[in-house]
Amino acid sequence: MFRIGNLKPPKRTLKKRKRIGRGNGSGWGKTSGRGHKGALSRSGSKKRAWFEGGQMPLVRRMPKKGFSNYPFRKRFQVVNIRELSRFEANTEITPELLRKKNIVRRPGPIKLLGDGEIRVALDIKLHSASKIAVEKIETAGGKFEEIV
Repeated sequence: MFRIGNLKPPKRTLKKRKRIGRGNGSGWGKTSGRGHKGALSRSGSKKRAWFEGGQMPLVRRMPKKGFSNYPFRKRFQVVNIRELSRFEANTEITPELLRKKNIVRRPGPIKLLGDGEIRVALDIKLHSASKIAVEKIETAGGKFEEIV
């Protein structure tokens, strides 16, 4: 009968557990494979991955140098020209309009990039734009104004 109490693993798949501290005859007696003295022979000790044996750690030996502007950086949301080609000619494009049309979702400054083509003249007022984007807008007969 095939029951859960009769289940056994396949032959030669189980390895016997190493029983340490059971006399010198076992080969794992006395110090039980931990060597003599020191932190690692004691119970409850562990070394952290970055511990260097007590010498001055590498991270503290290296000089402090440089400056990161990371917390103060401006995070622009990117809009490409191809996304503005759906608007009709002579439309004034502002950050509020882009948010209303779900082209831009997060708050913050918006930058216009020149990926794609535009054939209609648009009046665009955004926080920033690439040179290529401004060229493409002006070639199509529109104008770009930078807002603060």
